[in-house]
Amino acid sequence: MQSLYAFHSSPDQTINLAEKELFFSINKSYDLYHLLLQLLVDIRKYAQFRIEQNLNKKIPSQQDLNPNLKFVDNEILIKISENEALAKYLEKSKLSWINNPELIKKLYTELVESEAYCDYMKHETKSISEDRNLIEYFLTDIVANSDDLYGILEEQSIYWNDDVEYVVSMIIKTLRKIKNSTNSSMSLLPLYKDEEDLEFTKTLFRKSVLNSKEYRDIIKKHLRNWDLDRIAFIDVLIMEMALCEFINFPSIPSKVSLNEYIDLARFYSTEKSRTFINGILDKILKSLKDEGKISKTGRGLVGEIEQS
Repeated sequence: MQSLYAFHSSPDQTINLAEKELFFSINKSYDLYHLLLQLLVDIRKYAQFRIEQNLNKKIPSQQDLNPNLKFVDNEILIKISENEALAKYLEKSKLSWINNPELIKKLYTELVESEAYCDYMKHETKSISEDRNLIEYFLTDIVANSDDLYGILEEQSIYWNDDVEYVVSMIIKTLRKIKNSTNSSMSLLPLYKDEEDLEFTKTLFRKSVLNSKEYRDIIKKHLRNWDLDRIAFIDVLIMEMALCEFINFPSIPSKVSLNEYIDLARFYSTEKSRTFINGILDKILKSLKDEGKISKTGRGLVGEIEQS
C-alpha cells in the first residue's frame, strides 16, 4: 500500500522502479526482524552484566551475592542467543545495537519494573511456556510501545517505524516454534514463505497499478452521495487493492481478503473511514459475484457459499 501511494504520488516514477522500491522495503523489514531478535539477545547480555556488576561491588548485599538467575536462564533467550542463522545474518548485514546502550538499559529497566517481570521472577517453577510468555509481554507491551526505539529506528531507516508491530508479530510466531528440544540450527522465518508468496506480492502490486482506473470506476459506481475526489486517497488505494485481490487471486477466500483490508484501514485510516470502506467493499463484492467477475477455486472457495 505504501509503495502504491508513493507510485501514484510521483508522476515520473516507472512501475519497474516502484516495484524495485517495494522489494527493497520488504528486505528492510526482514532486516528489522533480525535486529529486534538481536535486541532480545542484548537485553539478556545487559542482565548478565548487571549481575556481574553487583557481584563486584565493594560491599555486595546478600541479594547481590545470591542473584536470581531466572531471567538470564530464560530458555527462549538462550536459544535465540545461540541461534546460528541469526548470528550469520547479523554478521553479514552488520546490524547491531552497539551504538544504543541507553536504549538497552531503558528497555531492561522498564521490564524489570513491570508487574509481569516481578511475578515471573518470584515463581520458583520454571517452564519454557512461562519463559516465552514473559518475552512476548516484553515485545508487545514494552518494545512495540517504546518512543525511544521508534526514534532510533527512524534515524536508521525510513522503512522501519511502520513495520514494528508486524515484525513483532513475526518474532512471536518464531518464538512459538521454540521447544525444549530446539537446538542452535533452528531455522528462522524466511523472507518469503514460498515462491507463491513472492509472486503474490509482484502480482498484487502490478495489477493494482495497471488496473487502477478500472477499479476506481467500480468504486465510483457504488458510491452513494459521494464524490470519489472527496474520499481520502489512502482509502481509495485500500479499496483498489481489495478489488485487485478479489478478482485476481482465485485461491484466496473473499472473506479473508475483505478482513485483511478492513484491518489495513483500521491501522491507516480513521474509525469512520474503516466503517465506510467496509460498507463499500461489501457492496462491491456482492456485485462482482453477481456479475460473475469473481471466481474462486480450491481453498479460495472457503466461506463463499455462506457469502453468496
